[in-house]
Amino acid sequence: MIVIFGAVIGMIGGATVAYRRKGKLADILLYAFVYGLIFGLAGLFATLIIHRSTV
Repeated sequence: MIVIFGAVIGMIGGATVAYRRKGKLADILLYAFVYGLIFGLAGLFATLIIHRSTV
């Protein structure tokens, strides 16, 4: 759940950053993908750390 939430938040944030920089559609999609990937990986590591610390 944390992974999906992080990916969605990252995609929204990345698209917003690209839109504010007056990027074209390809720029907006690229930023959304990269930010979603980064935030999704951060959520994955957070999930792993939480599961390891509770067991």
